[in-house]
Amino acid sequence: MSILRDNINLGPAELRKQIRSGFVIAAGVYNSISAMQAERAGFRTLYLSGSGVAACMGLPDLSFTTLTEVVSEVSRITDVTKSPLIVDVDTGFGEPLNVTRTVRQLEKAGASAMHLEDQQLPKKCGHLSGKKIVPDEEMVHKIRAAVSARHNEDFLIIARTDARSVFGVEDAIRRSNLYLESGADMIFTEALESEDEFRRFAREVRGDLLANMTEYGKSPLLSADMLRQIGYRAVIFPLTAFRISMKATQKAYEKLFSQGTQKNLLDIMMSRNEFYEVIGYHEYEKEDNELAGDEHK
Repeated sequence: MSILRDNINLGPAELRKQIRSGFVIAAGVYNSISAMQAERAGFRTLYLSGSGVAACMGLPDLSFTTLTEVVSEVSRITDVTKSPLIVDVDTGFGEPLNVTRTVRQLEKAGASAMHLEDQQLPKKCGHLSGKKIVPDEEMVHKIRAAVSARHNEDFLIIARTDARSVFGVEDAIRRSNLYLESGADMIFTEALESEDEFRRFAREVRGDLLANMTEYGKSPLLSADMLRQIGYRAVIFPLTAFRISMKATQKAYEKLFSQGTQKNLLDIMMSRNEFYEVIGYHEYEKEDNELAGDEHK
């Protein structure tokens, strides 16, 4: 079997199956190799953060990235992984008509779900102050556009509300139920500020909930087990691996610059053979030989 054919993404139906059968823990990835590492660690659902895409380009999370840039990253990830991929599309890259194109492009790129938020442009990280929220009817139009645009009915439309930090918990709950009534498959509850608030959402929102456990934000860092017990159906860890890798990379550059050699870094470095194992180098090599008729050489 070709290693390339082995990497066919399982897609939206698999994600819905995971949600129905239990609880989804999605590892935040920021490029193809990090996605492959997440799968090797055992994760069966992946998450691509808009902030992560921007950060890898050296940009802040302020609506700088384009649909084309996000879709390109999605394609690269789904080309080399099997697990369903949930994608952050910020505000949908425009008005309802633009949202329809966003959905279709993501489906073609192999994504299994997307989440759409109710912030005004320019949007901000959901855990920063100064956000502005669109009127709820504007978000409803976008959700309906997204639902009508998908070709695969299993492709999940996740509605994110940032209203908690602007209008309070009650309005965020009201909006969440309205978004579900408008066709959203799941609600992403952003920037809740206590365990009690997570519990209240689980009690009062009439649909499946996704929690965001990002570091250094407004929300307490609740475990996946705790969120499952509360009543949530999914959790994302958007930038955990990215932040750790950035810290490690910065330290490595500083030592390399100050010492002028990498000899003292070898013990914390992934070896060539370890990296080849991650990417399946030898499987590619074997397939190349077989296709060339050299399998016995």
